Amino acid sequence: MITILRAELVAVGTELLLGEIVDTNSAYLAQELAARSVDVYWSQRVGDNRGRITEAITAALGRSDLVVLCGGLGPTDDDLTREAIADAVGEVPAIDPELEAGLRSRFSRFSRSMPAGNLKQAWLIPSAEPLANANGTAPGWFVRTRVGDRIKVVAALPGPPRELVPMWEEQVLPRLAFPAATFAARTLKTFGVGESHLAERLVGLTERANPSVATYAKRDGVHVRVAAKAADHDLAAALLAPVVDEVRLRLAGHVWGEDADELADLVLTRLRLTGHTLCVVDGATGGALTDLLGSVVPPSGAAVGSEPLVGAVIAWRDEALALLGVAYEPSAGRIPSSDSEAAALAAHLAEQGRARCAADYGVGIAPWWTAPAETAPDRPTVGSAWAVTGPGGTEARAVTAPHSGHAARRERLAFTALVALWTQLSTT
Repeated sequence: MITILRAELVAVGTELLLGEIVDTNSAYLAQELAARSVDVYWSQRVGDNRGRITEAITAALGRSDLVVLCGGLGPTDDDLTREAIADAVGEVPAIDPELEAGLRSRFSRFSRSMPAGNLKQAWLIPSAEPLANANGTAPGWFVRTRVGDRIKVVAALPGPPRELVPMWEEQVLPRLAFPAATFAARTLKTFGVGESHLAERLVGLTERANPSVATYAKRDGVHVRVAAKAADHDLAAALLAPVVDEVRLRLAGHVWGEDADELADLVLTRLRLTGHTLCVVDGATGGALTDLLGSVVPPSGAAVGSEPLVGAVIAWRDEALALLGVAYEPSAGRIPSSDSEAAALAAHLAEQGRARCAADYGVGIAPWWTAPAETAPDRPTVGSAWAVTGPGGTEARAVTAPHSGHAARRERLAFTALVALWTQLSTT
């Protein structure tokens, strides 16, 4: 059994390069390999071109112990993964009688004749073992080949995740050995500080190799991942702990969760534990905040209507808000015209929503307003504000954002309001 220290991923398909589908397979496999202390230094997508796929495999075999290919195992002329593997290892594919019989049996079970093109799915090369596919017609390949003085492995898997995942778990993993080292990681999730400013706070830590510290910009803020590798789990955890503590110290006030935590889930869980309720009045995100809260699956056995979110008002203009009894008339007109007016409006919406729903907490988001041209002539901005009101009082704050990126701007404002609510829930 070959011990895999370094692996490489090659996703095959022109549709990946055109952006027609998203390559989730590589993300899944990278996580699987990282969890087994395998280094993945290269990952690429290649179109349906025999020469380029062969070139990718050849280069990967020169630097990695394991090459995993996803896709290109179908029956059509543009499914070229088998041909490319054969070219890379210098072998000629031929029809395997057992694979052919299995394919014909599969088609007959569905009372269908097998097209001649499907015969290529029964190909094998001398160095390949077939990988059974219980969920499709395309068997995978497990190829052992010598490069210099080392034996390398090529694993070819089908593209559809419902076929790839079980084949990887049931067929490929049992054929491989992995390093004795144990990999441990912790991800701290932050909000309210940009990635570059956050990196400044982590100077001296991000240059380390083991444990490593890296930052990633995400939709719910910036994630800081600390990872360590050691001979066993206890040693890896011992390496990890002091660095995680140091990251927490340097980012105090900005860490809202870790690992699999989701912000909306944390908020609703805290409300459930305290028996409190929430109402949202949203004049800017178009329901993005409510969608975040509404997407959380209630706990098993929760009664219908027992969830903490008791009301949500979503409106783009204050005329619509007026229909719902939460009208506000700022001094300069029907919409805010300054940061202070936006903050006052958000506070008013939060308090009105809380009162009308008889909720313990209220969140208000003011409608967007355009900043005067003289304030930002080269980079026009729009403004809004969020407010959170509850037993601990009312907090409101104005925010600004570029005119461009409408969807991202709404999502960012929704998360900002949710973080403010979480902060108040955590301190009262």
